[in-house]
Amino acid sequence: MAGNGFQTSYANDKPPSSTGSGEAAEMSTDPASSSFFTSDFKRHEDLKAMLDSNKDTQKLEAMKRIIGMVAKGKDASDLFPAVVKNVVSKNLEIKKLVYVYLTRYAEEQQDLALLSISTFQRALRDPNQLIRASALRVLSSIRVSVITPIMMLAIKEAVMDMSPYVRKTAAHAIPKLYSLDPEVKDQLIEVIERLLGDKTTLVAGSAIQAFEEVCPERIDLIHKNYRKLCNLLVDVEEWGQVVIINMLTRYSRTQFISPNQADGQGDADRPFYEDSDKEDEEEEVSEMKKTPYMMDHDHRLLLRQAKPLLNSRNAAVVMAVGQLYHHCAPKAEANVMAKALIRLLRSQKEIQYVVLSNVATMTSRRKGMFEPHLKSFYIRSSDPLHIKLLKLEILTNLATESNISTILREFQTYVTSPDKDFAAATIQAIGRCASNIAEVTDTCLNGLVHLMSNRDESVVAESVVVIKKLLQMRPSEHKDIIVHMAKMVDKITVPMARASILWLIGEYSERVPKIAPDVLRKMAKGFINEEDIVKLQILNLAAKLCITNAKQCKLLCQYVFNLAKYDQNYDIRDRSRFLRQLILPGENGSALAKYAKKIFLATKPAPVLESKFKDRDHYQLGTLSHLLNIKCHGYQELPEWPEVAPDTSVRNVEVVMPYVAKTHHAQHKKKKETKSFYSESESSQEEETEDSSDEEEDESSDEDSGSEENSDDSEKDLSKKVSDSDDESDSDDDESDSEDSSEEDSSDDSVEKIVTPVKKQPKTKTKSATTTTKPATTSSADLLLDLDDLGPSGGSSVAVTPAGGDMLTPTLATGISNISIQDTPVAQIIPPSTVQPKSYELLNRMTGNGLSITYQFTRTVSVFSPKMVSIELKLTNNSDDTLTNIKIGDKKLQSGMEIQEFPEIGSMTAGMSTSCLIGINFNDTIQPAKFTICAGDNKHSVSITAPVGELIQPYSMSHADFNTQQGKLSGMNENSGKTVIGVEKDAKSICLCVHSVANVIQVPGSAENVYRFSGKTVGTGTMVLMSVVVTDDDAKITVNCEKMVIGSMLLKDLKTSIAKS
Repeated sequence: MAGNGFQTSYANDKPPSSTGSGEAAEMSTDPASSSFFTSDFKRHEDLKAMLDSNKDTQKLEAMKRIIGMVAKGKDASDLFPAVVKNVVSKNLEIKKLVYVYLTRYAEEQQDLALLSISTFQRALRDPNQLIRASALRVLSSIRVSVITPIMMLAIKEAVMDMSPYVRKTAAHAIPKLYSLDPEVKDQLIEVIERLLGDKTTLVAGSAIQAFEEVCPERIDLIHKNYRKLCNLLVDVEEWGQVVIINMLTRYSRTQFISPNQADGQGDADRPFYEDSDKEDEEEEVSEMKKTPYMMDHDHRLLLRQAKPLLNSRNAAVVMAVGQLYHHCAPKAEANVMAKALIRLLRSQKEIQYVVLSNVATMTSRRKGMFEPHLKSFYIRSSDPLHIKLLKLEILTNLATESNISTILREFQTYVTSPDKDFAAATIQAIGRCASNIAEVTDTCLNGLVHLMSNRDESVVAESVVVIKKLLQMRPSEHKDIIVHMAKMVDKITVPMARASILWLIGEYSERVPKIAPDVLRKMAKGFINEEDIVKLQILNLAAKLCITNAKQCKLLCQYVFNLAKYDQNYDIRDRSRFLRQLILPGENGSALAKYAKKIFLATKPAPVLESKFKDRDHYQLGTLSHLLNIKCHGYQELPEWPEVAPDTSVRNVEVVMPYVAKTHHAQHKKKKETKSFYSESESSQEEETEDSSDEEEDESSDEDSGSEENSDDSEKDLSKKVSDSDDESDSDDDESDSEDSSEEDSSDDSVEKIVTPVKKQPKTKTKSATTTTKPATTSSADLLLDLDDLGPSGGSSVAVTPAGGDMLTPTLATGISNISIQDTPVAQIIPPSTVQPKSYELLNRMTGNGLSITYQFTRTVSVFSPKMVSIELKLTNNSDDTLTNIKIGDKKLQSGMEIQEFPEIGSMTAGMSTSCLIGINFNDTIQPAKFTICAGDNKHSVSITAPVGELIQPYSMSHADFNTQQGKLSGMNENSGKTVIGVEKDAKSICLCVHSVANVIQVPGSAENVYRFSGKTVGTGTMVLMSVVVTDDDAKITVNCEKMVIGSMLLKDLKTSIAKS
């Protein structure tokens, strides 16, 4: 530490000072020194001299020592004048440390800080972003209202800074300025509105924090930024995630309807429909089915984007997501947070306490969520008491008829704990279980009676109190227990337990008429020695026995009243006078005396034993108010769900789309389509065909193989069959987002129709049957369709053609006949055959003793197995000798992987090259396939790792199928991101970038600047969908795949490929 300029804070162990005055400076702060009571005007003189030095090394050393003093809690405020002079230093390291010091002491030394305010203003324009941010931080730390206009101007400039770090600092300065001068709120709201529109993840969390502290009621500022905040949530820093999620929880409660409001509506309405006619019943039921609760897309977006954060390493983030699901998610989906919260129970004790407090509230309302994790709440002997009590509360909340036996066995162990408070709490928990579950009430009572013979007085006392509460439920069935407790009244010394026994005997004295008077006699003997709570119950017992058994107890009652009349406690004196007039009115009598029996012996309701966390649900989980069960300063109330959903269009963000001029042919075609006779019927029939989309997809794939084998027949029928993709694309456009739909509408019908044979759909009419096909032209679309004739016939989904020597290159899928390419701009369809395969080195000639091997992925269906990736090896003998017996030797493969070897090569003369094919089943992983190449007696260990894009094979589909499959692969199966485009923005360049990364096929579509690609993994046939939306400056890439690793890696490779310059 001494090398860094820091010194320890212990007076008995000080290193020697380099200037000789360090020890003297420390003596004034040493309580054992006499100088503690004297003023030392030479304190820190060595540091001041070093700060005034002309050498930057000494200044830096002094600043390090000063910051070390501040970090250890020592007062360094007397150095403020010497430090503030160095704010103009040109040394960056010194300036940083000076600003750290000034941030700490600017509020205390306001007058001196104001003298340097011009320096801070100049630093706001420093080229270094750290200096600009530090200057703003110091400026906002000066708590003087005079500089409010200067701070306001500095913040307005900082929010427009190019550096996101400076903008983040500006967001932190806003609450400080607001607390200094609340009158500038309107100006700060304008600044906050600008910060909320910032697309940088570094700024988002700080902007929301400023919003929460300045204007949390201005929910309208969030509307336009809601979707952006949801999408940025995963990438924001951890504490920003907590702030954003808590804010969005309150936002959701004001903008969406409750997802749980429709529970049980169907059962309540059934009698009405049963009384109606059958036809009316069917109509009503069908209407009910058509209008179930539909979650808002933005509501679903929030839940979907927050769900991955349950795996966060930060406990606060996990807790924030947990409270979001508790307050805003459907009950069926809220269970996903249970495992994440259970994971937090392995953290520090402080975190455990907060998490368990929230879990206790959740379990008081929803038992089923944590019931499968019952054992996670079992108590360890090492747990502190507050953790034990919370776990005990949760176990009691989770008790049901099915698991009560397990929980009671666990409680039996806890009762024997040496911790008296914990044992008493366990007995209370047993009493709650007995009162809530009638089947175990008798069992629990018997167990509590046995505990009354325990040696520990606290256990016995708590047992008596709980038994008293349980006996109030069914007193007539437990006379023996009351008798047993009356016999133990002399042994029990705990006041609360004695008072409970006396109350029981007095309340049910008619069931023990012989014992009750004797108990009163014993209590009267020692009345003056009892505690106040016991004396009050003795008075009650005397009054009740005087009413029910006046013959035996009247004199005894008078004796007790006389003793109480002169007691030191005025409550007991007042009670005795009151009872005397009510029970023993004397000669004059009392108006209430005749009602004494109804007053004292009225039937009392049994006490309700419930969780103390039951009423905490109105506080937002995870807040300090919930933890303390009291509304704290700054707490924002959790709004109630609205009955009617507010307008959802407020969250729509207008996107300026490029103008696209329509051709004369497109306009002419629009006029024709408006005259279509079947347009309305088809739109209604499309809903019927959506349910069978999966079956149609299977049939269309079967038709593909058949159409390839009978290509001549299909060509003859080409002019007779017309695709109905117009209707399908229209319906898909409605389901897609507004950006895609606007693009597709702007470019609709821009080219001539290209007709392909489509399998006839049952129960479906097509309006396109009235249209006629255009004569064949030499357009690129016709060349695209002619590619079918190049591929070999068969059932394979990928056609291959020889190109470039003995290399195999892919072309479009032969199953293209089932795709309707109507209204698709022809220039957007780029065949993947234009991508040259990349070559990789497998074995270097130096390590291979003259044998070099390269390999490349052919992107064709393997001849060995459809689950294998086809790889071409090129072997070259670079030595002067002949190589013999070249083959694949030992294999070291991961589970599920396979390798199909190439035939053994007998010999290769010097300079000879040859090619061969192998097949590897990577099982859809990027793990390397390790094996050895044997050449004679030499063995060379090699490995082949497939890029993630080579694990995919093209799979052709229509635009409608693409949208359907993409909808199924949303949520966790979707990866999206944006990147700057480093290539030309034309369709050819974008498609080449995608084809160079992945072996996919382009999906025809009518939208401009939107490119869609589809494929399936070779190993398991998992669907892989990719879309690229090109805007002015960047491209939004979306990858949908069930295998999240493949999806995330594809997204990364695509962003790199498109961003390359």
